[in-house]
Amino acid sequence: MIRVAWYRTRATFGRGWSGLLALVLLIGLVGGLAMGVIAGARRTQSSFPAFLASTNPSDLGFVGISGQSDLVGKIAHLPHIKQARNFALLNAGPIRPDGSPTKAALGGISLGSIDGLGFDQDRLTATQGRLADPKRADEVMLSGGTGYPGVHLGDVVEVGVFTGKQTELPGFGTARVQPKRRLDVTVVGLVKFNNEIVQDDIDANGQRDLIFTPAFSRDLVSCCSFGLYGGYQLDRGARAVPRVEGEIEGALPPDTPYYVHVTAVFEAQAERAIKPESIALGVFGAITGLALLLIAGQVIGRRLRSGADDLDVLRALGASPTTTMADGLIGVITAVVTGSLLAVVVAASLSPLAPIGAARSVYPSVGIAFDWTVLGAGLAILVVGLSAIAVATAYRQAPGRIARRRRPNASRPSNVARAAAGSGLPVASVTGVRFALESGRSRNAAPVRSAMLGAALAIVVVTGTLTFGASLRTLVSHPALYGWNWDLEMVTQNGGGNIPDAAATRVLSGDSDVASWSGFYFDSIRLDGQTVPILGGRPGARIEPPLLSGHALEASNQVVLGATTLAQLHKHVGDTVEASYGSSTPTPVRIVGTATMPAVGPASQLHLSMGTGALVDYKRIPASVLGVNGDNSFAPNAYFVRLRPGADPVAARQALKRTVAKLGDGNLSVLSVQRPAEIVNYRSMGTIPALLGTALAVGAVVALALTLVASVRRRRRELALLKTLGFTHRQLAAVVAWQSSVAVAIGTVIGMPIGIVVGRGLWYLFAHELHVVPEATVPALTLLFVAVAALVLANLVAAIPGRQAARTPTALVLSSE
Repeated sequence: MIRVAWYRTRATFGRGWSGLLALVLLIGLVGGLAMGVIAGARRTQSSFPAFLASTNPSDLGFVGISGQSDLVGKIAHLPHIKQARNFALLNAGPIRPDGSPTKAALGGISLGSIDGLGFDQDRLTATQGRLADPKRADEVMLSGGTGYPGVHLGDVVEVGVFTGKQTELPGFGTARVQPKRRLDVTVVGLVKFNNEIVQDDIDANGQRDLIFTPAFSRDLVSCCSFGLYGGYQLDRGARAVPRVEGEIEGALPPDTPYYVHVTAVFEAQAERAIKPESIALGVFGAITGLALLLIAGQVIGRRLRSGADDLDVLRALGASPTTTMADGLIGVITAVVTGSLLAVVVAASLSPLAPIGAARSVYPSVGIAFDWTVLGAGLAILVVGLSAIAVATAYRQAPGRIARRRRPNASRPSNVARAAAGSGLPVASVTGVRFALESGRSRNAAPVRSAMLGAALAIVVVTGTLTFGASLRTLVSHPALYGWNWDLEMVTQNGGGNIPDAAATRVLSGDSDVASWSGFYFDSIRLDGQTVPILGGRPGARIEPPLLSGHALEASNQVVLGATTLAQLHKHVGDTVEASYGSSTPTPVRIVGTATMPAVGPASQLHLSMGTGALVDYKRIPASVLGVNGDNSFAPNAYFVRLRPGADPVAARQALKRTVAKLGDGNLSVLSVQRPAEIVNYRSMGTIPALLGTALAVGAVVALALTLVASVRRRRRELALLKTLGFTHRQLAAVVAWQSSVAVAIGTVIGMPIGIVVGRGLWYLFAHELHVVPEATVPALTLLFVAVAALVLANLVAAIPGRQAARTPTALVLSSE
């Protein structure tokens, strides 16, 4: 049996090699694209942890200022500290020729590495230029946001260093107080800290830092610094963080605010920010892989059915059912295996394109990578899945089943074709409708169901992709969906000061563009031992982040959480958690809802982000931290402002900025939408989503075209007979056009609703993973264009075989009968 099948495979290879090659290329290119994109999604998702590990990161960081500097050194001797490195917060910065510090120097931050922090631990990443030589005092690096205007890479800058006592003198900031030390330094690099790679708008707009080398800083710590930042590596990594954080709290006076940098928290935030693009890539890859299985299945089916004539001869010669099944399978399965191996090569060759997004520029090993989990699973799915399709199709071609399918009247007339005939349509139109809906009989049967299924599949792929893409664009362009359901934010510099409620109410109530507002504090509390950033506001506030479940904050013993925070606490809505501030006694609060948390809070510190944070009664923050001058009056860090309908946001912001300037000393800002890192990171992808969507759409269109061509070509005998009966070239072209148009129209009617359901379903899953308001968008006009374009494509594709049929001599086609 195998010898006969192998002999026939070799004997017929010359006339069938082009079809097998097309199958190999289809599986190799499309399958390779699907596996490559899924592997790229996994590489993208793991890109930030891989980068972070390459910087030798600290597990915990502590900022010690205002009398807490000594604690930085004490932390280094705690039991779980494996290694400690430090930055000094220096009174240093660019100075004018007369020795006075520049305005940027007064507002910026200067960090001096004391013992290698930034060089061998928490290594900085140079985005331009290079890292400074730690042994040279005349080299400096620049990091952060938009501070130090006019200072550029390669500039030589004169810096001055001041003692702590000098900064307290009345004349500090003028030429009357000269620096203790002056030195020319060269800006050799623009760098980023390992927590600055994936940022939201809040952190990205933070102040810029000057970073000095240990050779510059080591001798200035005792005289010229106002604090220390300690970076600590722990013996048990992130697992020891809660223990060490608790020991830090115990060493501080009760209710003392402090700032701890937990690397695992920022790593998780970065991974969540990257998650949307990796999920989108995974969705694209999965759709591509599914489309390949369906399209390749159709190609395999057509390939095996094309040998139906040879099966009659084999049956007449006494071939067994097993032999007839094996006939053609050897070539097809060989093509499947070859194409699958080619897909692995294509996927590996695409790997240098990943990761995508913000982490790509700092990824430590961009190049060819072999994700054997994806490549192995993809190879198995392609080989096993497509081989199973081939075997099933060959089984349907078994002699007994073929005979049953060839019984007289096996193909019933179509009621639609009968109705078309009775409607008075031209004979060419009626014939085209019949060709589209009736498969015919015997070995001349045309794959009408295959044509309609191929059209429906193409429409499903395109419609689903467009619906998902439109929903993603809606999310990016509608801030209310990702938590910013107000228009403006009036906030103190870096979110750390207070705005007296009476003054803010006077200003906002007098603005005709303002409809409502609510004030909030930025801080953090501990819930069940975990430090969580919070919005502290009044229960029942008119403006709050949009709810996903439960109800809004109504009482002091309640809390509304971000969905990610809820999951991290392993709680559900209705459960109770223990809330504490600093070293205060924990008190129970009930979780009453989840919300889409906005990106708000102080820059470069733990603050709310998409899915992370809590909304609590502001009175849970100790009175010593609230208000102005230590009293307990309501004086929040920010006001969220909602404009009246129809107000011009740009003009309203400018007007409010001019008004709030009268409230204080210029410490207030009016901000428009602050995007979370997920949205910022998605926008950094540029045109990649559009290119992937276009590639998938092109693949679906090509598959549709091949299906239509194959369907029309199977009608060559009928077309030849029509030509013999007197059909003109124009009538033959009309028959083919109607055949293709009807098949595509039916496929569109079936496929478009399914595609919308698939696209919306994928979007809801995506939005749930992202913890945003799940609002799907169906691009009706675009889908209408797709439907029209599909019909146009059907006619364009049909024109080629239609012209060939019209020009082919009738005797040549009928000579095989």
